[in-house]
Amino acid sequence: QVQLVESGGGLVQAGGSLRLSCAASGSIFGINTMGWYRQAPGKQRDLVATITRAHITNYADSVKGRFTISRDDNKNTVYLQMNSLKPEDTGVYYCNADIRVYGPRWGQGTQVTVSS
Repeated sequence: QVQLVESGGGLVQAGGSLRLSCAASGSIFGINTMGWYRQAPGKQRDLVATITRAHITNYADSVKGRFTISRDDNKNTVYLQMNSLKPEDTGVYYCNADIRVYGPRWGQGTQVTVSS
């Protein structure tokens, strides 16, 4: 059994920064693409950023130049550095990882609130 545990969410003023972390635990034989998604109140869950096993990254247009995704394969962890935060970045941020043998898994989510 594997699980993803996110941390690093919180309340921040507009223009501030936060760093999210998501660690995979259990019998991990390797992780393919990892990513972050967010869900604002009353809206669908949208992609924020992904990073492949080759460390190729992809970002939503709304976060390009402000957010940076990275991963540490020795720790089975993916990070999201969020700078110049805006109120519209508010939402629950979910980690997703395509774990070998097990397939895609989601974390429980972490709340990010950006005040104006």
